[in-house]
Amino acid sequence: MGRAKKYSPEVRERAVRLVFEHEREHESQWAAMRSIAEKIGCTAETLRHWVRQAERDTGRRPGLTTEERERLKTLERENRELKRTNEILRKASVFFAQAELDRRPK
Repeated sequence: MGRAKKYSPEVRERAVRLVFEHEREHESQWAAMRSIAEKIGCTAETLRHWVRQAERDTGRRPGLTTEERERLKTLERENRELKRTNEILRKASVFFAQAELDRRPK
């Protein structure tokens, strides 16, 4: 598997705009994507992902927008951190409770 290339946001925006502008000149949107992808140097599948996300961002297609995806990632990360913290606190409270029981005179 090859290394993923990074494309600038400007290249992505331009490629997506070109697909939307020229899709009527091709027999399908996929044909337009293949043609434009070849010209900008990415794969047609990569361009398809960019176009689908742009369609979600503009409301043309159902699904999470880029902003919503970022927010979801942030919330999931925070949730994982909180779960780890709660687990640490739970184990610490068990440890200290046991230490307190062991310390009491019998």
